[in-house]
Amino acid sequence: MTSHPLRSRNWFGRQDLDGFVHRSWLKSEGFSDVVFDGRPVIGIANSSSELTNCNTHLKQVAEAVKRGVWSAGGFPLEFPTISLGEVLMKPTTMMFRNLMSMDVEECIRAYPLDAVVLLSGCDKTTPAMLMGAASADVPAVMVTGGPMWTTRSWRAGRRRGRHGRRTSRAATAVSSSTTCCRPTRAATSGAPIWPPHRQTLGA
Repeated sequence: MTSHPLRSRNWFGRQDLDGFVHRSWLKSEGFSDVVFDGRPVIGIANSSSELTNCNTHLKQVAEAVKRGVWSAGGFPLEFPTISLGEVLMKPTTMMFRNLMSMDVEECIRAYPLDAVVLLSGCDKTTPAMLMGAASADVPAVMVTGGPMWTTRSWRAGRRRGRHGRRTSRAATAVSSSTTCCRPTRAATSGAPIWPPHRQTLGA
């Protein structure tokens, strides 16, 4: 499948007891002998967690990545990583960023992976996974989960009808951090809170 020597062949290409055990370990999950034909093993490092809401949907993203790896002729194997939930982790996720980086690096080094796809979403998980993959020095692709939205507010539309009257109301997307800081400061200072921001604070 490739002209370059693959790390994974040190596990699955051996014709001895160790090679037999390594292949049997995965065949017990339902994989056939076909996956050990020399194709690259692609690890999918998944930071999905219900404690990290901007990473929760990465379970579905991982399935799509697996389909892509299979169609390209690879052998995808998903594995979990530490997940850093920015809001819930105390005192701060920054304390655990390097720990997650070490987790990602050592999993890549220890397992029979020729390359990795990193699935990330939250502020600290993204640099942590990139740092870990860079230190492990294997080909890596980062797939982020996209921006996180918490709610939608409503504001009066600016469009006016034929007689100069407002004809509609427009939905305004409220971001998880950018827009939330303003109503939070207003709430803590005792200032009047714009009605849509009350919805944001209660989301």
